[in-house]
Parts: sequence; structure tokens; C-alpha cells
Amino acid sequence: MNKIEHLGIAVRDIEKSNELFEKLLGSPSYKIEEVESEGVKTSFFKIGESKIELLEATKEDSPIAKFIAKKGEGIHHIAFDVTDIEKEVARLKKEGFQILNEIPKKGADNKKVVFLHPKSTNGTLIELCQEIE
Repeated sequence: MNKIEHLGIAVRDIEKSNELFEKLLGSPSYKIEEVESEGVKTSFFKIGESKIELLEATKEDSPIAKFIAKKGEGIHHIAFDVTDIEKEVARLKKEGFQILNEIPKKGADNKKVVFLHPKSTNGTLIELCQEIE
């Protein structure tokens, strides 16, 4: 793993949260994008080499809607940048981690993504992401 790519934060209202994070960080979101397959609208802020991703549910049955209903707004996941996502998935599977989607899928911000189940990572959802070339 190369670095923390971003922290994902589940929010109820992305517009209000964008205003809050613009004030907090002193700069605007650089990208707002909808990932229809995941039922989510995202907004990204750059902080040095890392990013903050705000996530708002666009469907009532999306993972973000379920997360907010159960836990409220807050940190949803930690994403790590990897060079070879398939190789990393194979390594982590061999190490005993539970992989939620072994075949990478298209995520936001031009990334291939795979998620590790929180049951195998001390209760934290982990995302692996690799830039799509």
C-alpha cells in the first residue's frame, strides 16, 4: 500500500457539508460526482497528498443510506492507494481478510475499488483503490 488515498465521510446533505468543509479546509471541493451503481453522490477535497470524500446517499437502500440510518453521519471508510489492486486483493485474501468484492469495480475519482469487510479489519471498512489508466 502506498498511502492513505482518502477518508470517506457519510453525510446527509452534501451541499451543506460542502459549505462546512470549504470553511474548515479553506478551499472548495475540486470534484462532485455521482456513482449511480452505488447510489451515492460524492464530493472531494484535497489535503496535501490525501483527500476527503463526502458521500451522500441518492437511493434509500444504498450502503451510505443504511450506514447513516444505523450510525449517523461520520467516517465511513479509509481508502488506501495501491499500485496493483488484483495482486493486493490476492495477498490480503491469503492473509485471511474478508473481501467484499474480489473483482474491482469502478468507483469515484477515476478509481478501481475493492472493499474489505469491517469484521476482518477491527470494525473499519477499508477501501483499496487504484487509478484507472
